[in-house]
Amino acid sequence: MPDRPNNPPGQPQMSQVPVIPMMPAKLKERLFPVVLDLFSHQDFHGVNIREISRQSGISSGTIYKYFSSKEQLIFAILDEKISQIGQTMERHIAGMDSIREIFRKVFWVTFDFYDNNPGLAVTAFITVPMRTWMKDKSYRRKDDLTLLKNHIKRAMEQGHIDSSLSFSQITDAYYMICHRYIHNWYYEGMSWKLTEKFDDFFALFWKMLIPISGSRKK
Repeated sequence: MPDRPNNPPGQPQMSQVPVIPMMPAKLKERLFPVVLDLFSHQDFHGVNIREISRQSGISSGTIYKYFSSKEQLIFAILDEKISQIGQTMERHIAGMDSIREIFRKVFWVTFDFYDNNPGLAVTAFITVPMRTWMKDKSYRRKDDLTLLKNHIKRAMEQGHIDSSLSFSQITDAYYMICHRYIHNWYYEGMSWKLTEKFDDFFALFWKMLIPISGSRKK
């Protein structure tokens, strides 16, 4: 007797979604740097799985075993790598009290990470088409700045930050500053470290946050 479907009576049989296995760490160590190097030096549409396979020494069949397309591959890499920024932030701001210095440290950690991973910065902010990336769940990050929610709430209660601002407005300002600053850095030939010249951009960011009138505490 054939197995009965698990669907409730009257419901259509759901098709089985293939489960894609996780790539082992040793393969990632060989593959990911090659992918980021290719995408950071070429246009997005100029990179293909065949070239990735040739330069990494990993067969196309093996790559397709874990990633259905070059888009899925690069988005998975961006998601995994960028998530490390939030983890690093958490360690750096532990024990800090000044919200201004906490945000300054957040920017410093972000730019220091990209200074140490320039291929990631170029791929994420320059090479990858935004329209394509926006269709992937990895585009909208929700983990990077959530660790700041309690700090922001306390700073608002103490009058250090404009209490009319929402958390999403503050995070949007952070991302806008990051995008513009990294674009400038790339346009200028990446001739300086991101951590060296972000003070002017941070000053602009901080002006967005402090109360318009009344006491402006630091």
